[in-house]
Amino acid sequence: MTGGEVLDIAREGVWTMILIAAPAMLVGLGVGVVIALFQALTQIQEMTLVFVPKILAIFVTLMISLPFMGQALAAYMARLTELILTTS
Repeated sequence: MTGGEVLDIAREGVWTMILIAAPAMLVGLGVGVVIALFQALTQIQEMTLVFVPKILAIFVTLMISLPFMGQALAAYMARLTELILTTS
């Protein structure tokens, strides 16, 4: 296996990780901005107000995007396994 192939595998792995993490991260970011805006407008400075909605929103997002995540990981693993078998 050459250095270029190793870099391609690593690049594809990082890209897969970004695709899998993106939905939860974007929802967490969006909910955080909305709650921060709400806190700024109402001048409620409760520190725990941010955590519960974020956790619930990320949980729901993970439940919705779980099939996509599993499919992306399975496809990456299949490509990696095929590459290992053809290289050996």
